[in-house]
Amino acid sequence: MPLAFRTALRSILPERFRRTHPVVPVVRLSGPIGAVSPLRQGLSLGACAPALERAFTMKEIAAVALVINSPGGSAAQSHLIHRRIRALAADAKVPVIAFVEDVAASGGYMIACAADEIVADPSSLVGSIGVVSAGFGFQGLIERLGVERRVYTTGPAKAMLDPFRPENPADIARLRDIQADIQAMFTELVRSRRPRLSGDPDDLFSGAVWSGRQGLALGLVDALGDVRGTLRARFGEKVKTPLVEQVRGGLLARLLRRKEPGVEALAALEGAVALLEERAAWARFGL
Repeated sequence: MPLAFRTALRSILPERFRRTHPVVPVVRLSGPIGAVSPLRQGLSLGACAPALERAFTMKEIAAVALVINSPGGSAAQSHLIHRRIRALAADAKVPVIAFVEDVAASGGYMIACAADEIVADPSSLVGSIGVVSAGFGFQGLIERLGVERRVYTTGPAKAMLDPFRPENPADIARLRDIQADIQAMFTELVRSRRPRLSGDPDDLFSGAVWSGRQGLALGLVDALGDVRGTLRARFGEKVKTPLVEQVRGGLLARLLRRKEPGVEALAALEGAVALLEERAAWARFGL
């Protein structure tokens, strides 16, 4: 039924039959972005797309709210989620409001930039507009253990940044070129979505983070507040804010439901590894 017809029909109905409470679906986007461990996926397009689709296709919505709490992660997944939100918003023709909890940093901030408005708590952390790659070098360890590393490739760059071999300056230069390209894309995206940015660009795009209150002054966020207070002030005390849950369950969840032998030990190991990975991601921001 076309929206114009529904509006006209509602106008002639008795008041008790009219639906007058605005609806703003809420989607939570939490955790590191990308793979957390081999068996556990973090925040990804595949994980959050169904919830986003449900939120944007609900009937007669006034807006969609995103509650973001992420230290970042995969640049590709961050960009894919950003693009999907923008596409859904364009199709539904509704505004998107992002609410930052503890942190929306790096890829988390890229996702927040998909919103038409960003609201943060004064003590939230926002920004970290930069690219990072990290790893370990084990060549000294395997030498002490008397282990010989043997790698056979069909191209000189195929084993780039092998952690068991000494660093190659050519590999580092190639990595920095990739990082510079991703950084340029990230910077352009933020500039296009945040036209009121102020401050020194060399500082804004240095990978630094700011509190929500500092981010407001820099144009990284639009307002300070929280989901409940902001939506009630914007859409009225009777605004409906249904939470659209993500359906979580990858390989490990399916195995646990089947109660396969040995799965409990696998789950414990997987959980410990994932916890360490997530802890390291959050620890970069003192959380």
